[in-house]
Amino acid sequence: MKKIKLLLILLSCNLFGQLHADEGMWLLQLMQEQNLLDKMKTQGLMIDGKELYSPNSVSLKDAVGIFGGGCTGEIVSTDGLILTNHHCGYGAIQKHSSVEHDYLTDGFWAKNRSEELPTPGLAFKFVERIVDITDSINALIKEGKVNEYDAMGREFLNKFAQDQLKNSDLNGKPGIIAMALPFYAGNKFYMMYLKNYTDVRMVAAPPSSIGKFGGETDNWMWPRHTCDFSIFRIYADKNGEPAEYSKDNVPLKVKKHFAISLKGFENGDYAMIMGFPGSTSRYLTKQEVEMRMNASNKPRIDVRTAYLNVLKDVMSKSDKTRIQYASKYARSSNYWKNSIGMNKAIVDNKVLETKNEQEIRFAQFAKENNNKEYMDVVSQIDNIIKEKTDLITNLTYFSEVFQNAIEFGSPYVVMDSLKVAVQQKDKTKIEKYIAQLKDVYNYIHNKDYDHEVDRKVMKRLIPIYGRNASKEFLLPLFQEVEKKWKGNFDAYIDNLYDNSIFSNDKNFNKFISKPTIKAIDNDPMTGFVRGKFSIYNKAIALTAKDADKLELLHKTYVRGLCEMYQPTPKAPDANFTIRMTYGNIKSYDPKDGVHYNYYTTLKGVMEKEDPTNPEFVVPTKLKELYSNKDFGRYAMKSGEMPTCFLTTNDITGGNSGSPVINGKGELIGIAFDGNWESLSGDINFDNDLQRCIAVDIRYVLFILDKLGGCKNLVDEMTIVQ
Repeated sequence: MKKIKLLLILLSCNLFGQLHADEGMWLLQLMQEQNLLDKMKTQGLMIDGKELYSPNSVSLKDAVGIFGGGCTGEIVSTDGLILTNHHCGYGAIQKHSSVEHDYLTDGFWAKNRSEELPTPGLAFKFVERIVDITDSINALIKEGKVNEYDAMGREFLNKFAQDQLKNSDLNGKPGIIAMALPFYAGNKFYMMYLKNYTDVRMVAAPPSSIGKFGGETDNWMWPRHTCDFSIFRIYADKNGEPAEYSKDNVPLKVKKHFAISLKGFENGDYAMIMGFPGSTSRYLTKQEVEMRMNASNKPRIDVRTAYLNVLKDVMSKSDKTRIQYASKYARSSNYWKNSIGMNKAIVDNKVLETKNEQEIRFAQFAKENNNKEYMDVVSQIDNIIKEKTDLITNLTYFSEVFQNAIEFGSPYVVMDSLKVAVQQKDKTKIEKYIAQLKDVYNYIHNKDYDHEVDRKVMKRLIPIYGRNASKEFLLPLFQEVEKKWKGNFDAYIDNLYDNSIFSNDKNFNKFISKPTIKAIDNDPMTGFVRGKFSIYNKAIALTAKDADKLELLHKTYVRGLCEMYQPTPKAPDANFTIRMTYGNIKSYDPKDGVHYNYYTTLKGVMEKEDPTNPEFVVPTKLKELYSNKDFGRYAMKSGEMPTCFLTTNDITGGNSGSPVINGKGELIGIAFDGNWESLSGDINFDNDLQRCIAVDIRYVLFILDKLGGCKNLVDEMTIVQ
């Protein structure tokens, strides 16, 4: 009976049609057996569910994949052409850029396949297969072969996935990756088999004045006019299998690609998104939301404000530095502003009050059902969170300063091993460790690193850490600065950056030519890093305290919430696995007297133009196209050129680059952002305010064709008019 009851609870989490607007990042593998398809068809879906996802035949799922390490991309031609966001391809565009070939500023347009640029380190992954492994995991727990907490852990699930792969018909096939992941806080488990293609080449990217138009000012904002796209292509061996880069590789002949609609849409039309949302936290308690605000978001805002100010200053003075740090700046500023917006939206949208009401309702539900486990679970979670809040605050400051911002360092473990080898006069080991040091040195001093910029960053951020860290989390450097450097942090930092073995070629080459124990003992950066990790290891050990208890409490709480809300659906939190969301194209009213239309046009780009602000520069050629109304077949019926639009789809980070699809399964846009008023959406979905911002596919093709001159790429696509 317990097993049957648990099954019914889990079904209530995901097998009933939505009663509320468009919340839910739904699992594709369940759609054939749930009422979601009926609701989707009611809202405007015109194709069969098997055309979206089928475990035994080709579907739209096969035209969507993971782009790089944290975005989504879709296939738009039979020859493996990938469409994703400009900001998703930004790192690759930056790597290919130099002062001589500034693709960030000028854009990049491959007019034929010989011009497409290999991009080492970039990959694209398709979902090959999805398997429910819940019963298998639960059987191992019941048999005592793994405990309930470890069963949700990465180490166990990785081993389980590899064991399953060995016994699968996919074993040994090129590019196959197996992942096992928990869903609903460990109440369900699925295996994902991915196929990983590692020869991905850059094909096209608009200049940043188009692909990042509006910059940080417009980030997370509506109205929006950013043509946030870039194009890449998958290459494979002659058999269509994943292979490392080779001049002999050929464009991949894909199973499925999206047809592109130029027909446009109206307010209220159906829209769905298929992609890989990264992470949501919608089952947090009120206490946990407060911890997110105060222990995570506030420290992040504090540190990144200072960090970004340093980068902004140095990037404005040098094109070389601007190109070097462009990707780092964009990556850091994105979640800096997100953290600001999230904290504001939590207050404005009364998320804490909503969580409190939910907990009151849950307590009543537990009492009515005489469920002691449910009665105590929230208070037990909150007691642990209260104990951890100061720790998480310190750990956030630590990670933001010493892991996310300051790049210079020393491989102190290798240095310690080298010291032993020198003491023992072991030439073989000395050579081994020197080779490792060379790799680390080259890794630090890469083309995108500037030693003087990093020095400025450290000088700005170390005092911030000192003011905010608890005494027990202050690094040894703070005592050293007081005693040896008379409180002069700049002098201490200059010593690190000038006199470390790893500071420059001269120091490093002198050391490796004749490594000595004295040099190792006296290296200031090695001492700094050793002290840094002593604090980090201490913090991580404290973080691990009660981690197992907290995870299991969450498992209970999520199960209880699903039971309380049945038959209303509760989708699992995002975990960077493929999901489907559905909704409508829709305008919104963020506050009294303010109405936002559901689309924008090129006219808005011209109205926002500000030649004195690099975020709002409009290229001359785009102004000419606008002035001449040279929009071709990409214009709206009104004759205007569309740019961006809004949908009610439920998205989060990771959905960047996801295809926005109409009821016929055709591509109408690319998702790239959420709206400012609903940045609390990762914690609590707001049915009235939540919006996805997408670039209109007609604007993408207009830029590609008319401005980029890449009719060759447009002709490669399947266009529906």
